[in-house]
Amino acid sequence: MNRKIDLLKGPIFTSLTELAIPIMVTALVQMAYNLTDMAWIGMVGSPAVAAVGAGGMYVWLSQGVVALAKMGGQVKVAHSLGEGKKEKAAIYASGAIQMAIIFAFLYGALTFFGAKILIEFFGLSDFETILNAQGYLKITCGLIVFSFLNSIFTGILTAMGDSKTPLTANVIGLVLNMILDPLFIFGAGPLPGFGVQGAAAATVLAQCSVTLIFLLVVRKDRVVFDQVRILQRIPWNYMNSMIRIGFPYAVQNLIYTSISMVLTRFVAGFGDMAVAVLRVGGQIESISWMTADGFAGAINSFVAQNYGAKQYHRIKKGYFTAVGVMFVWGLFSTFLLIVFPRQIFGLFLHEPDVISLGIRYLVILGFSQMFMCVELTTVGALSGLGKTLLSSVISITFTTARIPLAIILSSIGMGLDGIWWAFSISSMIKGILFFFCFLKVSDHLPKESTLLYYGKGDEGNEANESTRTV
Repeated sequence: MNRKIDLLKGPIFTSLTELAIPIMVTALVQMAYNLTDMAWIGMVGSPAVAAVGAGGMYVWLSQGVVALAKMGGQVKVAHSLGEGKKEKAAIYASGAIQMAIIFAFLYGALTFFGAKILIEFFGLSDFETILNAQGYLKITCGLIVFSFLNSIFTGILTAMGDSKTPLTANVIGLVLNMILDPLFIFGAGPLPGFGVQGAAAATVLAQCSVTLIFLLVVRKDRVVFDQVRILQRIPWNYMNSMIRIGFPYAVQNLIYTSISMVLTRFVAGFGDMAVAVLRVGGQIESISWMTADGFAGAINSFVAQNYGAKQYHRIKKGYFTAVGVMFVWGLFSTFLLIVFPRQIFGLFLHEPDVISLGIRYLVILGFSQMFMCVELTTVGALSGLGKTLLSSVISITFTTARIPLAIILSSIGMGLDGIWWAFSISSMIKGILFFFCFLKVSDHLPKESTLLYYGKGDEGNEANESTRTV
């Protein structure tokens, strides 16, 4: 069965949704990883959840580090495949994997040996919570190499039009994680329970299994991975192209996470219980933003391949198809968070005071879900065009504005609700701005596609020139 989808021909809606649906399901599976951890850790108590929340912030930060290699590699592989240059795509894939491995070892060493200082940043008050957070950080980030490799494999396969392999690998990892979580957290028979550290170990082992599945699958690939050489020297112009595209996106993710860390410390001023609410609420909210981010991966590959093939008319149609689907998904997420906040939050934490705070979080953030979905989808489309710097400027500017806005709103009597409203308001503004930004950028695309490539990967195989009027 052919797992790869032709993004350059055929009905746009069909091609896009066939690629996007497995990515969206994969995103939901990845979200289920986190929710599974949270459901079991929630049974230990809110202090344990606060520990996972603090340590988990650096797991989130790590995704900004690997984003440079993932986005740069994914976009350039897709551009090369759109041009019909498979050997060129393999060189980009090799470079992306090399960067991911180097970044993983550097980040792992930093977080393992600096765990004490890194956790102190959040100002947690309970000693046991602090120790658990440090242990969680050392395990999950010290062995972050599996997570990094999974991100790169997912990006490259998506660029190739294969979103089914990442879905299969992640589903297997989720099942394993669901089995290992209760065993490692609470113990069974002669196996002792390890609490928070057990949750971390279960997650890492599940990620390792996903990496092994990817390695088994890509060994059989004859499009890109059969020409990938991990130890080959990558020409600087290739690395520079990936860095140029990936760096703004990585900086955007790093700054976004850093801002969230600052706000988490601000939230900690309201007590460790408030940190637990932020952690659980954020994971619940991820039902919309991780799905939108997954769909953004599909529109990124779709736009990038068609941009490489100079089929600009398909870019515009593909974007409006994607943004329409995700706007509807955002509305559905809004409905769930506003109408059923008690039932949803009560699945993860059970103390009445914590549930009360969690309900407020979900309702306030619920108003911004459709705007956030539009934002993430548009970022994916703009990145496919290579416009990562533009996306980063907009995102960084208005995400940074959350800090002063949170301080102002919380200081005028709104308390924690003021911080939640700062999140929601900024997402609304970004969603609107990104939509009109894409309209402006798309107006400057050429009106005709003057060259289509049907080569087999060589730099000189740029044959079959034709003209297509949009």
